[in-house]
Amino acid sequence: MRVVFIHPNYHSGGAEIAGNWPPAWVAYLGGALKSAGFTDIHFLDAMTNDMTEDRLHEELRRLQPDMIGCTAITPSIYMAERCLEIAKEVCPQALRVLGGIHATFMYQQVLTEAPYVDVIVRGEGEEIIVDLARAFATGNWKVARAGIRGLAYITDDGKIIATPAAPTVKNFDAVVPDWTLLEWEKYIYVPLGVRVAIPNMARGCPFTCSFCSQWKFWRDYRIRDPKKVVDEIEKLVNDHQVGFFILADEEPTINRKKFIAFCEELITRGLPAKVKWGINTRVTDIIRDEEYLALYRKAGLVHVSLGTEAAAQLKLDRFNKETKVAENKKAIRLLREADIFTEAQFIVGLENETAETLEETYRMARDWNPDLANWAMYTPWPFSPLFQELGDKVEIFDFSKYNFLTPIMKPEAMDRAELLDRVMNNYRRFYMIKALFHYPWRGKGFRRRYLLGCLKAFLKAGFERKFYDLGKHNYWGPQSKDKVDFGFDMSRKIAPAQLDDWQAAADRASQAKARRAGAAQPVLACGGGAESHDARL
Repeated sequence: MRVVFIHPNYHSGGAEIAGNWPPAWVAYLGGALKSAGFTDIHFLDAMTNDMTEDRLHEELRRLQPDMIGCTAITPSIYMAERCLEIAKEVCPQALRVLGGIHATFMYQQVLTEAPYVDVIVRGEGEEIIVDLARAFATGNWKVARAGIRGLAYITDDGKIIATPAAPTVKNFDAVVPDWTLLEWEKYIYVPLGVRVAIPNMARGCPFTCSFCSQWKFWRDYRIRDPKKVVDEIEKLVNDHQVGFFILADEEPTINRKKFIAFCEELITRGLPAKVKWGINTRVTDIIRDEEYLALYRKAGLVHVSLGTEAAAQLKLDRFNKETKVAENKKAIRLLREADIFTEAQFIVGLENETAETLEETYRMARDWNPDLANWAMYTPWPFSPLFQELGDKVEIFDFSKYNFLTPIMKPEAMDRAELLDRVMNNYRRFYMIKALFHYPWRGKGFRRRYLLGCLKAFLKAGFERKFYDLGKHNYWGPQSKDKVDFGFDMSRKIAPAQLDDWQAAADRASQAKARRAGAAQPVLACGGGAESHDARL
């Protein structure tokens, strides 16, 4: 049976400015299928190769797959759906499969707007895709699908069915990704000009930030044997000449003992001389690990992106970050002292954003003095708690714009164009100072080369008008505010089936809360008789 994976051709001016990122999902699903005996696997990276629809037609016609798999985060969902629509035109007998976080939680929406999707894999895919492939290979897929956990599909009579959720992958160490499926010469990290990889050390997150959904998708926290992770990295370095990697984990430092073991194993094998790496993590972990930061740097950790998120404690509390503003400055200072590059992340653009709060984030960035700073537009994932809290304040349902760059929310105190302009003003001021007084003069050797490489990435994206999707928005500076067009497709709406699903979930949550409240009521004293019994009904 021939399997073809497609990474949809979606582009935005965010993380892409630092390079082309290898789609790790292909390696992990491909590895699971190969371990199960499905070895005829091909990959079409439409995003990295900027593949046109005509080219995709040609490739699918040439390969003639039996099963076609595609993934999507929220902003790429329409491109993913279009890939599978093309697949139906070219290979009508093939099984068309969609996975990823958006389809997992929005399967009612997806199956309503894209009926050419045969089946959605909900949640972690390694075990589910193998069950699905086996069922399809036997020829009784439509009979067997009801018994496979973690699927959603449309029946012949038009009913949307979701099977019970599949368990998470418990033996994470048994997952062996097949990195040979990727075109490694095309995945370059711009600041260093080397090949880049995104391996996975752990899955899940014990924190429940209200703007995030990763903790809902991965559910329970699991971490791999550090030696096995280093085995994988060593193979990436030796077999595919990877010179930089970013751990895909939401917070790889949660388990300090295993993270330290991971660093020590890298050092023991001499890998820091061959490969440098970066992570995303929490401010509180950096402060907790102050005495180990020198070890982390010795292991090759050179870049830490911190979820500082906000300059105001009120926002941090609303995001359920469980951090304090004062801790952000300390964490950045500790990393700087350990010779680790710091990147501060700010979330802006909620309905209560003002010119003053945006200016406050700039002043904080200057005071904290990270090497890099990013101002990301708040993106209300439709499956996050904060989305439900915002309610009818969310006016835009064009998910292709849910990319951290486009102001989905309209602040009460300004319009979206002014919000964009003020964010760009923060960028201009921050990086002008860095370019003139910081990057060329701070440190030497690797530090100087890395910082100048980051500046190169920003300048390149700015010159090409790709940074922050400015070219698409028709933004050329403060003088162009009145001409900014975000290109929202206002015809996009939430499907009735999805609204019904949300309402049912809300009702279940309300009932569960009521039951918990009832259970917490004090039991009446003995001797209450019938009145006491009735009161407890």
